[in-house]
Amino acid sequence: MAERDDDQGRLTKAASFIFLHTEHAIYAALGILLALTAIAALVEATVLTWGALHSLGGADQILEVIDRLLFLLMIIEILHTVRVSMQSGKLTCEPFLIVGLIASIRRVLVITLQSSELTHAKELPPEKYALFQAAMIELGVLAGLIIVMVFAIFLLHRARDDGKPAGEEKHEDAGG
Repeated sequence: MAERDDDQGRLTKAASFIFLHTEHAIYAALGILLALTAIAALVEATVLTWGALHSLGGADQILEVIDRLLFLLMIIEILHTVRVSMQSGKLTCEPFLIVGLIASIRRVLVITLQSSELTHAKELPPEKYALFQAAMIELGVLAGLIIVMVFAIFLLHRARDDGKPAGEEKHEDAGG
């Protein structure tokens, strides 16, 4: 009976070892792909910024530059999440909240620009007025969502034992 338990223990350890290394290999591949995507997004944002500066771009070009930079920030936060997950062996929710916050802010900027274009007209036809109302409702929902996410991040920081943001865990806790 003890020999059978010993065999099961070895099998469990071997399976755990294989799964852990498979997980790390997948995280590493995902990290490489995210890094390449971030580099491509950085190059595109640089080209857009240079074009906007060169032509003294208007609001549309500036919004597109900001949109690309915020997209790049989202990729970097996801890459950070992958790195933290590999180091600590835990999936933390704070980076996902930050990505959601950045995405919400991106959407607020887009809606704000679109709405400002609508309000420049002297008269608003009924269909544009309906679009404007829908945009204001969406802005209200996004504002509530942003407040909730900021509050959740605040609570996560307060609840942490060491008070450090995600990714700065103690090395003993991270298994290193």
